[in-house]
Amino acid sequence: MVNLVALQRPLMNKLMKMAGVTPHTVQIQPGTVMNFWIPNETINKPKKGQPVTTTPPKPDKPVVVLIHGFAAEGMVTWQFQIGSLAKNYSVYVPDLLFFGGSITDSPDRSPTFQAECLTKGLKNLGVERCTVVGFSYGGMVAFKMAELYPDMVSAAVVSGSILAMTDSISDATVSSLGFSSSSELLLPTSVKGLKALLKVAAHKKLWFPDRLHKDFLEVMFNNRKERGELLEGLIVSNKDTFIPGFPQRIHLLWGENDQIFKVEHAQTMREQLGGKATFRGLKKAGHLVHLERPCAYNRCLKQFLSSLQEDEAKN
Repeated sequence: MVNLVALQRPLMNKLMKMAGVTPHTVQIQPGTVMNFWIPNETINKPKKGQPVTTTPPKPDKPVVVLIHGFAAEGMVTWQFQIGSLAKNYSVYVPDLLFFGGSITDSPDRSPTFQAECLTKGLKNLGVERCTVVGFSYGGMVAFKMAELYPDMVSAAVVSGSILAMTDSISDATVSSLGFSSSSELLLPTSVKGLKALLKVAAHKKLWFPDRLHKDFLEVMFNNRKERGELLEGLIVSNKDTFIPGFPQRIHLLWGENDQIFKVEHAQTMREQLGGKATFRGLKKAGHLVHLERPCAYNRCLKQFLSSLQEDEAKN
């Protein structure tokens, strides 16, 4: 039987190209490859008789990097943001390792390794400075990029995430949601499990036929062993956590009805991050705020990006 989700991929790819981005594969190091959606204008189109170069030209607009969460790859996660941003920004959408077409033979499953590989990939693509936008798991990677590479990351926007997943936060979060482990929550193996994940991730009840749930599971939840290891690699001991002194502006853009990382988490995090951190909550939206209220999310995101450009112009 035809998988309906897989059947939609060619159409989605075409729509993404129309929105302004094209798929491109980057070798990070031997054994490690990352897939990116990169701006159409950075794709080399040599004239007849000219050699094809492997390195795309540098972007000519402010760069925004959209980093996906754990339940879907980049294109699916940010489908409502790419077109909205592409006119005024050079938009890069990576697939993190073990999502989409990205893979590695390294045993490292930490957010730090994801951040290192993503940064290397962006540099290979000619990106020198960027704003990172991270959702959920991607928010943790965004925080790590901002911490490790302040010369590259000028600012960060984070939704539905946390600085570090301590063992106490992990246990309390999954327990409050009625799950026995983060794997049970984020790596469902059945239609029932996927419905349970969507129920806690969305503010409003989402209805899809069981057939579509089943097809989504088959397409989006591959590399299960490695993704389980990624979840294990997230957890850090309470005693090993610290709050980095970020030099960048950090904007926390939240669904006020987020059940996974509640709005109180975001407000506490804003206080911990200090004066350069700001918070904006969107009503009637849960963890999937960028999908539930895309117009409001995009408007808030672009307001923050515009304020960054104004600050840069003043300096």
